Order: sequence, then C-alpha cells, then structure tokens
Amino acid sequence: MDLPGISKDSIELRAASQNNGDTLLSFSDFSGGNYHSSHDDSTLRRLGKRPLLNRSFGFMSSLGLSCSVLLSWEGILVTSVPTFLSGGSGAVVWAFLIGWVGVTSVYAAVAELASVAPTAGGQYHWVAMMAPESCAIFLSYLTAWLTTLAWQVIAITTSYSVATIIQGIIVLAEPSYVAVSWHTMLIMWAAAVFSVLVNSTTGRVLAKFEGVVLILHLTGFFGVLIPLVYFAPHNTPADVFTTFSNNGMWSSQGLAFLVGVPTVASTLTGADCAVHMSEEVRQANVVVPRALLYTIFINGALGFAMVIALLFCISDVPAAVAAADTMFYPFLQIFESAVKSTTGACIMAGIVLVLAVASSISTYASASRMMWSFARDKGLPFDSYLVRLNKNALPLYAIAATMGITVLISLIVLGSSVVLSALLSLLLAAIYSSYLLACGLLLWRRCTGGFQPYVPGGDEDPRNAHQLSWGPWKLPEPFGTINNAFACVYTTFLLFWSFWPQSNNPSAADLNWSVVVYGVVVVFSIVWYVVRARHYFKGPIREV
Repeated sequence: MDLPGISKDSIELRAASQNNGDTLLSFSDFSGGNYHSSHDDSTLRRLGKRPLLNRSFGFMSSLGLSCSVLLSWEGILVTSVPTFLSGGSGAVVWAFLIGWVGVTSVYAAVAELASVAPTAGGQYHWVAMMAPESCAIFLSYLTAWLTTLAWQVIAITTSYSVATIIQGIIVLAEPSYVAVSWHTMLIMWAAAVFSVLVNSTTGRVLAKFEGVVLILHLTGFFGVLIPLVYFAPHNTPADVFTTFSNNGMWSSQGLAFLVGVPTVASTLTGADCAVHMSEEVRQANVVVPRALLYTIFINGALGFAMVIALLFCISDVPAAVAAADTMFYPFLQIFESAVKSTTGACIMAGIVLVLAVASSISTYASASRMMWSFARDKGLPFDSYLVRLNKNALPLYAIAATMGITVLISLIVLGSSVVLSALLSLLLAAIYSSYLLACGLLLWRRCTGGFQPYVPGGDEDPRNAHQLSWGPWKLPEPFGTINNAFACVYTTFLLFWSFWPQSNNPSAADLNWSVVVYGVVVVFSIVWYVVRARHYFKGPIREV
C-alpha cells in the first residue's frame, strides 16, 4: 500500500513493533555475547530495517555506555565554574537541580520512543514516523542533520577535553611547561586514533569495555570525592546554598541565574547514545529505555554530590580562576589546594582523565552509528562507503569518518581556540532541537490518539504494520502526557537560554556564538534540502 506524498521506499511503515522483554539481566549482560535475537530482529524488520549488526550489548553494558558518555560528576568539575563565577554557588546548586529534573523528563519521553522504535537513527526515525505526511521527510532530514552534527561535535569535544586535561596535569606537575596549541592538536589526534582502535575490535570487546567503564565511573567518583571532602577546609552551608551574585552585570539577579542554567544542565546531555546503539542491544525496546532512566538517576545523584562537595571545598577562588589560563581547568587548582599535594592532585585528575578517554571511546561508538544510520537512508555524501560493515559487523568506515572529522576540525586549534569553541557551541542547541521535535510530535500524537495500546507479540502480526503502537516501556497515563508536555516546555526553555552569553556586553572571545553557528547549520540544511536533498532523501528507507 502506498501512502500519498511518501515514496514507496520511505518509511511507509509508521509503526514500531515490540518484543515483550521477559528478563532484564542475564549472565550475557556482563559477558557481551554476539548473537541475534529473533524478537529484536522481528521488531527491526517491522521498522523496515535489516538486522545487520551483532547484538552484543545487554543492560549493564548499555548503562556503562550511557554513563561514560554523560561524564556527569567529571563534567560538573568543568561546567560549574562559569556559572559559579557569574551567578554564585547558589546558582550552581539550583541550576543543576533544575537541569536534573528537566532532563529526566526529556529522557523519559525519549525512553518511550526508544521502546516504540529501537533503531540507530533514533530521533530522525521517530520524527519520520510521527510527523504529518506533508512534512515528514523534511523534518526527518533536518532532525537527522542536527543529531548527526551534534554527535560529531560531542566526539570532537571529548578529544579536546582529553588533550587539555593531559596538558593541564602536566602544567600542574611541571609549571614550566607551556601548553602550546600544536601539542593540543596532536594529543587530540592521539585520542581520536585510540578511540577508533578500540571501536574497531569487535562488538563483544566494546560491550565488555563498557561494563568495566561503569565500574570505573562509580569507583572513580569516590576516589575523587573522599580526599576532596576529607582534606579541604569547608565553607558554610549558607555560602553554598544561598550565595548568589551578578558578576555578569545583568539587569537582575534572576536573569543572571537563568543564563547560567544551560551550562550546568549540559552536564547531563548525551544519554541518547544508548538509543543509537539500539540495533546492537538485546531486548532493545526494554533495555534501552531502562538504561536511559537509570543513567539519569545515577549520574544525576553523582553529579549533584560532586557539585556540593566542590562548592564546599573551594577556598581560593582567585587562584582557581587564574588556573584556567595556565591549566585550562580550575578544578586542577582546587584539587591541589584541597589535598595540599601536587602528586595527590595529579592522581585525582588522572582518574578524571581515564574516564574522559573512556568517554571518547563511547562517544565514537554512538557518533559512528548515528552517521551510519543516516548514510543507510542516503542522507549523507559518500553514503555507499559509510554504510559498509567489516567482517565483525562494525561500521568501520563511519568510525573512520568520525575520526577524520575530528582531525580536520582540530586544525582550528592552531589558529584560535575561540573559533573552535564557537563551533563546539552547536552541541547543546542541536541535540535539544532534535529532542524538541521528537517530544513535540509525540505529544501531538498521544493527545490525538495516534498510538495504539501495546499488545505482547504484536510485532509478529503484519496487520500492525501501518499503525503506531506503544512499546512495552511506557509511562502510565495521565502522567505520561503531563511529563511529555513538561519535557517540551523544558527543552524550549533550555534552547532559549542556551543562546545567551554568560555576561552582559561580552567581548568577541566571551560571546556565545551558538546562535550564529546553529542558525547557519539550520539555514544550510533547509537550503540544501530544497536544492538537492529532496531529490534523493526520502526518509528512513524500507529495506525489507
């Protein structure tokens, strides 16, 4: 049956069959075996896709992947400082709580969609399924570009973080070292190459690796938190929870607080990495949603604990601010000031570095799967190469292309780190735009009765092929609709404030360039779609 306005090769099948996911954990969740699940493959075929990748990931490895990419407590060591300087310690605490609540709502809605359609395409596939037929292909294309670019930016950002943390530790240990830009570039290349090497082994090795990373993520948290809290002098609770400032010279304290929210909230961004690995996850329509929510709960708790510890232990604010110019990250000076030992501070920073390297590996896995999926639907140049798999059923060309993009963009460091920061500012706006499109369409469909109830085994019934059906993981009503609406509100709120600079009347170096970069990307995507892409991109292609 052909649908008007949609190519026969496109996602005619606006449905998502599900399996019943009888169990959540098994021994294979830890061992990372390679095999295909008939239920998972049936669901994927129902979505029009051939099951080509090995399902090596279980719940624990998926959870490890998501926790690794988020780097919540590690990331808050970096993102809390700008908000602390502009809005005070109280702004950091309450901004993190607002972000935690908001992102939990967003990922709960994303989890529902992941249960409906567990595909590597994620957001753009869901948009194609739920959008009105008149604009489904265009919205799917725009969402795919935003999501693909966002994950490429995350890959570049993690490589840059690894490079600058290494240089910061060297400066901490040997103050005479000068962190020159070409050193940064070469370390970024090394981090990218190492990430590619690990991702080019087998899916089973990668799954086992993510299980180990989960353990390191949890134990490393205590390895940093305990010495920080034990040795450092403590500020008062009033200093931490009720101290607000307006160092950005905004017209009101409320405005100073709001512009700092996105910076802190960005710490909990990226959990949808598990979504893009869905075609390699066993019982994906149950495991991926649960991994998403567990990730947010665990990382939110760890991140909040680290926020409180950091703010209680900051003793020399001017020294920490000055450290940003020499060591890149103020937390390195905070560690040294807290434990009164350069060696101890280097060890603590080394824990953060190891986890940053692990995050780079996980990010490359997710970014390459997103690129591979978009190329599979003929949305990218050189798609015939990017979709190729090696003998271990890994998208090696997409992995290598991700490394190539990182290497090319890293050359900007030789000219100006400000320009690189401007490009990387695309991340938050791009990924939350994809969330907003998906969550907005989900709200529209659920309010208009567009989804049929979940029926166990419905993925075996061909009569369900042309209808939207809920997956086995779904929030109960009316809480699901309320949460969906709140997720749309929060995403819009975060998008709006993400374009604001940290201070009023900023210099070119301090300006938030994300609105410019984001605008250029969106305009280019629209123009390119009108001129070229509409002739060859027809939405998620039905392969079976």
